[in-house]
Amino acid sequence: MGTAEELSVDVLIVGAGPTGLFAAYYAGFRGLSTAVVDALPEAGGQVTAMYPEKMIYDVGGFPAIRGRDLIKGLLEQAAPWQPRYLLGRKAEGLRPGETGLDVVLDGGQTVHAGAVLITAGIGEFTPRPLPAGQGWLGRGMVHFVPSLDAHAGQDVIVVGGGDSAFDWVLALHPVAASVTLVHRRAKFRAADSIVRQARELGIRMITDAEVTELRGERALAEVVVKAKGAEPVVLPAQTLVAALGFTADLGPIESWGLKIDRRAIAVDSTMATARERVYAAGDVAAYPGKVKLIATGFGEAATAINNIAVALDPEAHLFPGHSSNAE
Repeated sequence: MGTAEELSVDVLIVGAGPTGLFAAYYAGFRGLSTAVVDALPEAGGQVTAMYPEKMIYDVGGFPAIRGRDLIKGLLEQAAPWQPRYLLGRKAEGLRPGETGLDVVLDGGQTVHAGAVLITAGIGEFTPRPLPAGQGWLGRGMVHFVPSLDAHAGQDVIVVGGGDSAFDWVLALHPVAASVTLVHRRAKFRAADSIVRQARELGIRMITDAEVTELRGERALAEVVVKAKGAEPVVLPAQTLVAALGFTADLGPIESWGLKIDRRAIAVDSTMATARERVYAAGDVAAYPGKVKLIATGFGEAATAINNIAVALDPEAHLFPGHSSNAE
């Protein structure tokens, strides 16, 4: 498939979220070789990074499925086709190649692709920083919780007032020694039902308050919280989850000559973009009437891959038949 510096595939998928992983499976089903590149160090996109323990209810065939289990299943589904994963890497440049497109990754590696499928979700996202947390990332402060078991028996502080903050609070409550929510306002942005659930569990919430200091030698041991009109309180903590939201943008993709509006890429009914042999699917793709669901992304991935198959080989059939008929 190429050297360490050069890789050749039929399809380069940019984005390893649910849509990108399903596209890797479907490309294999169509007999196309693939590589999947993602800036995050693990496959799964937002699902892995933001809510791996959250139950998802709108994936066909599953009354409910935990985020990490969905990603595990998608990876297993694609595995027989041996997609090449380039994780913790950014797709930066796009230029015409000898037989297709060349995508340059950070570090200089070039991927030669017959076509490119962008499944970048909302784009590259950056967690909003906790002012008092500078220098503590990796020493007790985290933005996401990939594994609940890693925090078993710990005292955990969650900072934030949105749905993600409450998701972490509710997920950590059964395993942690204690969970405390700190929010700088009196009102929460999270849905009333999830706030009520946390209150019914007796989870401690400190509102109109800010974390002013993190303390510890090599690792986090204490957090100082200052509520409005009150003296600072020192709380034991081995983990602080800074769930303050994130900013997102498409990064270098915005310079690839595509039609982009509000961090979304315009596509036609074949999922083709304004640039030849570049397609988009999932939340990053935009067209009239679009509904952003994981289930929608799966269908768009199949549509894109089938049309890519024909673009790469005009004699190929657009509809390959049903996978249930494959031997």
